[in-house]
Amino acid sequence: MAIQNTGGMQRRPTHPGEMLREDFLPDYGLTVAGLAEALGVSRQSINELLRERRAVSPEMALRLGRLFGNAPEFWLNAQRAVDLWVAAADIKDEVARITPLDAA
Repeated sequence: MAIQNTGGMQRRPTHPGEMLREDFLPDYGLTVAGLAEALGVSRQSINELLRERRAVSPEMALRLGRLFGNAPEFWLNAQRAVDLWVAAADIKDEVARITPLDAA
């Protein structure tokens, strides 16, 4: 017997920038400048991502996946979870007013 998870996530999902800052950079001994150089992007781009002021783009997901040996989908799914959580919180009342349709 399966227990359904209908409650929804109560906390904001972890931003990919936090994952990089807290897990990946220390584990690989990288600095902001080192990560930027390894990815071929500006330090400003990396700094904004680490400060959670920039989202992971598909291009950045490809670069991160290649560098760390994981799938680009890992990075995009983490970003998608944050984006959906924020959007759901922003328009929660509007969505609640929508009446679901029944198939004819």
